[in-house]
Amino acid sequence: MRWTLKSKPEKEQVQKLQNELQVDETIATLLIQRGVETYEQARTFFRPSLSDLHNPYLMKDMDKAVSRIEKAIENGENILVFGDYDVDGTTAVSLVSSYLKSFYPNVATYIPDRYDEGYGISYKGIDYADDNGISLIIALDCGIKSIDHVAYANAKKIDFIICDHHRPGDELPNAVAVLDPKRSDCFYPYDELCGCGVGFKLIQALAENRNQTIDDLIQYLDLVATAIAADIVPMTGENRVLAKFGLEVINSNPRPGIKALVQNVKKKVLTITDVVFIIAPRINAAGRIKHGNEAVALLTEFNLEQAEIFASEIEQHNADRKDLDKQITIEALSQIEENNEKEKFTTVVYHESWHKGVIGIVASRLTETYYRPTIVFTKSGDKLAASARSVKDFDVYNALEACAEHLEQFGGHMYAAGMTLKEKNYQNFKNAFEAEVQKTIPPDLLIPEISVDTEIDFNDINPKLIRILSQFEPFGPQNMTPTFMSKNIKDTGYAKPLGKDDEHLKLFIKQNNSEGFGAIGFGLGKKLDLVSNQKPFDAVYCIDENEFNGNVTVQLRLKDLKS
Repeated sequence: MRWTLKSKPEKEQVQKLQNELQVDETIATLLIQRGVETYEQARTFFRPSLSDLHNPYLMKDMDKAVSRIEKAIENGENILVFGDYDVDGTTAVSLVSSYLKSFYPNVATYIPDRYDEGYGISYKGIDYADDNGISLIIALDCGIKSIDHVAYANAKKIDFIICDHHRPGDELPNAVAVLDPKRSDCFYPYDELCGCGVGFKLIQALAENRNQTIDDLIQYLDLVATAIAADIVPMTGENRVLAKFGLEVINSNPRPGIKALVQNVKKKVLTITDVVFIIAPRINAAGRIKHGNEAVALLTEFNLEQAEIFASEIEQHNADRKDLDKQITIEALSQIEENNEKEKFTTVVYHESWHKGVIGIVASRLTETYYRPTIVFTKSGDKLAASARSVKDFDVYNALEACAEHLEQFGGHMYAAGMTLKEKNYQNFKNAFEAEVQKTIPPDLLIPEISVDTEIDFNDINPKLIRILSQFEPFGPQNMTPTFMSKNIKDTGYAKPLGKDDEHLKLFIKQNNSEGFGAIGFGLGKKLDLVSNQKPFDAVYCIDENEFNGNVTVQLRLKDLKS
């Protein structure tokens, strides 16, 4: 691991913010690193308000989208809400369809089959709309590149409204409205919304048009917060506001589907991390193993008993997903070893029998193991389908764009993408991708990085610091849990390995004459020798509060140690 200490802000700037906020140097430094430089910005950061949300009509084509939906309602048209099969897509479909159904009955939902139709808008979905007398499709979390599909729908007299957050191509689909803050001609003030977030802006605009207020939409924010957490979008701006209030709904009055998913969780208050590791994988499992429709059924169910039945079925899908993910990861690691590909700049693997629903997770696992841009392929009909994952600061989407001649289609983000290609093009693509990454990736990006916010002494860790740090939540990209470095630490003789195969490390540590702290290092069991016999070491860590039997104590969560 390489430790990268963030550059310190100017001393005068830190002191000015310290004085304005009456906080210590550590807090002022952390805030400036997050772009919070004034009293007013700090107020918005620490006290997010729904009034901070932007006017939805600032988004390009929003007026056209609202006008077309209102016309459909006025004329009694059938509306189809269409979305991708992942968490962002299924929450978005659940959000928009349940809002529309609250005042208009002619609304159906459609999630494409991951295996039969693949990602995004499908011809089968358009044919379904045509067969069922549907004249308006609202597509969520997909569609920005579906030029041919929208033309196919137009020929059948079916209109499209597209709500997407992926990067557009050179040409936009010929839809009635294309809502995407990443459009080059869209000047909406915040362009990091997830697909469900764009869907929320649509219902916010519809609500405004129907004389409703933001208070009428709070009940939908549990879905938006779940999508923000799962899609790993920046935890800044509107995302931070929506996530904060969505978490409050999840903890106080969640919809029955989410309540059924978390009712066995023993924690009193769920955080964004809990949403990422508890709620999101289960919603995702429906589309990975069975069908995304099951996730929408769960999230739009208002009877708790029925929701519990749906949740138990999804729990089984999640268990199946874990088994598949584990097995395929073992096979993929074996393939890399056998082919002596560990020294390459990329990891690209393929097996025709791998389950398409878990290749994205396997790609993440391989990225963790070898720390390389990674693509996992499987057979899908007469083509190969794949999921790509990247390492920090490397844009895998750009690398795919450079290899586009070998691909049938692709789409995604900087860190995650999907693609299809003809089997005969697999080896050529693999070679081209390796060459492109080798040419463009800075060598240090191939070494895992721990980004350290600032160096502190143990004497700086006090109740006020911990209280203010808790107000930095919700955490996520661009507002990660603060990571600290401290030097010349010693274990007081309590260091011991924990867990299966002694993979973790538990210590009680001090720095000079400071107060001591309990510490846990997950995956650091192999570093026991480094800290034994009171040998001094440096540590990178986060500060947690650990609750046990009603007692709350400070615990340092170690990320790495060095002698």
